[in-house]
Amino acid sequence: MDSSKEVFTPEEKVILSSYVTNTDRSIFALTNLPEVIKGALFSRYSRSTLGLRTLLLRDFIQEKESKFAEIQAGGENPDSAKNAKLAIESAQNFYDRILDGYGDDSIGELGGAHLAMENISILATKTVQDSRIGGSPLEKSTRYVSFAEKISGTSGKQDEFRFYQEPNLTNSVYRDLYLTTCRNLFETYIRFTEPIRAHVRKQLPRDPEISAAAYERSVVARGFDIIRGLLPSSTLTNMGVFGNGRFFETLIAKLRADPFRELNEIGQLSYEELTKVIPSFVRRADAEHRYFQDFRNFGQAQQKLIRNFAETHLGQLKADTTESVCLIDYDPEAENKLLSALLYSHSGLPLQQIRNSVSTMPEKEKAKLIEHTIDLRDHRRHKPERGLEMAFYTFDILGDYGMYRDLQRHRILTQERQPLTTRFGYDTPEEIEDAGLGTEYHETMARSAEAFETIAKDFPNEAQYVVPMSYNIRWYVHINLRALIW
Repeated sequence: MDSSKEVFTPEEKVILSSYVTNTDRSIFALTNLPEVIKGALFSRYSRSTLGLRTLLLRDFIQEKESKFAEIQAGGENPDSAKNAKLAIESAQNFYDRILDGYGDDSIGELGGAHLAMENISILATKTVQDSRIGGSPLEKSTRYVSFAEKISGTSGKQDEFRFYQEPNLTNSVYRDLYLTTCRNLFETYIRFTEPIRAHVRKQLPRDPEISAAAYERSVVARGFDIIRGLLPSSTLTNMGVFGNGRFFETLIAKLRADPFRELNEIGQLSYEELTKVIPSFVRRADAEHRYFQDFRNFGQAQQKLIRNFAETHLGQLKADTTESVCLIDYDPEAENKLLSALLYSHSGLPLQQIRNSVSTMPEKEKAKLIEHTIDLRDHRRHKPERGLEMAFYTFDILGDYGMYRDLQRHRILTQERQPLTTRFGYDTPEEIEDAGLGTEYHETMARSAEAFETIAKDFPNEAQYVVPMSYNIRWYVHINLRALIW
């Protein structure tokens, strides 16, 4: 597909060639441009009759107010990075004006950033990962990486295990209890490492066709998987997040308004770093911005209203089930609805008419179509037709925190969890019992539960940091059939 509308001089083509993959075709990609420029360029693009390359030349490269040359120099030359940062700040009004004037909130999705979050607690990662749309988090694995390494002490302090030292607790009468409980969990984790690996080797001897190195890697991974439930939710981990500007703006505002101090700090530090690369996209997450103030006030008022209602009407009730998975509701007409949706694009009929017809079809014929549609899948990446999204289910789940962490992320669905607690019991891997480590494991879990109950009297939120991942958490999911197919 050739572009016939845009004609550039040889000099303009040379300039543009550094920033677009071609200058004469209708389909092209942007290259070597900072996020702030790309986002503003696309924003301007949505309200113009001109092509993107012409806009880039006229409104950015040749526009002095955009500080294009200075910003671009910083991306190409590390020595110019400081000047580029100053240029972005100087041109802030220019980019804010474009983003505000040529688009709505969705314009914030046209620029993004890669943000590294290091030494944050496992508990904190869940709040970040709760933001479902526009962000892609990838967290350090508790299955493949050891968490036994200590942090080197500074200024005469002793080396410490990698867990978050929650300031409200370390500055309270619970300091020693909190530190001792977390350290005990890590010490048990370390003591269990080699005995569990030996048990795995005994139970799963190496196949001669598998190399010794590959076998040992699988033993190590299986061992970590078995003992990871000993790690407290205060465990420090690393997480990389790629997100668009709208995602980060909402995330930062949410973190700032959260009752956890750690999340407040993560929100502030994220804001400080993202303002260096995509300032125009996160400006409304500034703690002094009117947008954030309104957001926080609304959120706090809403939470208070619902919390008070729950305490009044549900506070005296006790859980009447300990089932791991309960199907709460489903649509009895799900089959007819999803079949109608599957057939919709292959007919010229209204949806209601198709449903009426499908409802009279033989059940065997309907079941056969659904089964054959699924049978065509040869790989998990082969997704079924979108019609399966018409069938919804709601599950209430009670499972260990490690399992929850695996199921919670990377899914577009409606889900909500209750706070971490030790009151729902915990999971015991059978390998721990078989390896003769059951008694110590149960004693460690019991000490953690005692610490949780003691701390929770005064710090119900912060007490969650001492809960090991083996303890159960309750959450619900509302999900469609297509999303259930992994």
